[in-house]
Amino acid sequence: VQLQASGGGSVQAGDSLRLSCAASGLTFSRYVMGWFRQVPEKEREFVAVVNWDGRTTYYADAVKGRFTISRDNARNTMYLQMNSLKPEDTAVYYCAAKRTISTQPEYDYWGRGTLVTVSS
Repeated sequence: VQLQASGGGSVQAGDSLRLSCAASGLTFSRYVMGWFRQVPEKEREFVAVVNWDGRTTYYADAVKGRFTISRDNARNTMYLQMNSLKPEDTAVYYCAAKRTISTQPEYDYWGRGTLVTVSS
């Protein structure tokens, strides 16, 4: 199983970014997909999760209303549209796959992460 996150970069506060997570080696449509983020010396924290068919989503309070998670099962890809970015969104963002929906970082498969840096 491979999860490849991409789309990170350095932006200014208020800008937008779209992260992608391309999956292979698993039956993508049978997995819940989530985004987590981590900064140095802190635990990995939940950002958003989407269920198998994309109809159910959950968000961390810190990103609710600014981030949108989605998936395209035909392309085996998940997305995270991040708008109105803030400096506190700076982190390495990881995508992950799990058979059941969860906001805890107890996922079966993880990607390597993509760095998002937001400057004020």
